[in-house]
Amino acid sequence: MDGHTCHEHPQSHRGERVLQQLRIAVGSDKAGRDHATALTDDLRASSLVSSIIDISALDGQGRAAYPEIAFAAAQLVADGRADRALLVCHTGLGMAIAANKIPGIRAVTAHDSWSVRCAVLSNNAQVLTLGQGIVGLGLARRLVEEWLTYRFDDTCSAAAKIETISAFEDRWQGRSAADAH
Repeated sequence: MDGHTCHEHPQSHRGERVLQQLRIAVGSDKAGRDHATALTDDLRASSLVSSIIDISALDGQGRAAYPEIAFAAAQLVADGRADRALLVCHTGLGMAIAANKIPGIRAVTAHDSWSVRCAVLSNNAQVLTLGQGIVGLGLARRLVEEWLTYRFDDTCSAAAKIETISAFEDRWQGRSAADAH
């Protein structure tokens, strides 16, 4: 796994998996609505989820474009009001691009188990995007179920890479703010 030594799951003193429940923001555009609805139901039933914030419902009409949905969900994560976000559109790509515009967010599109695993364990990605037009519902359900079980370990060797990314982002934001004046 990318040559780092992150642990897959936190362990208790008896070797049992100890996973803290997550607050999940969920959003979709109309091209991802069917999957998002089913996945939201699955998340509500999961013992690994403490709460769900449905971003899609915020617009009332269900007509918000994917960038607004992705921005809103990613902002909840960046502000600490959600631990992670799950976004669904036709390919997952547009949602990931938009979510990554929010400072501090690492959003990835994944279509297989290995990518989901590495997204969290190697890259500390807080946002998972899926494509309803790319991934069948059965696979999407499996990927989200797996995604819930992974936790990034900020003491592993991959943490230094995440710090490098964050430091660059901070420098870039500082430069952009100075350019604006």
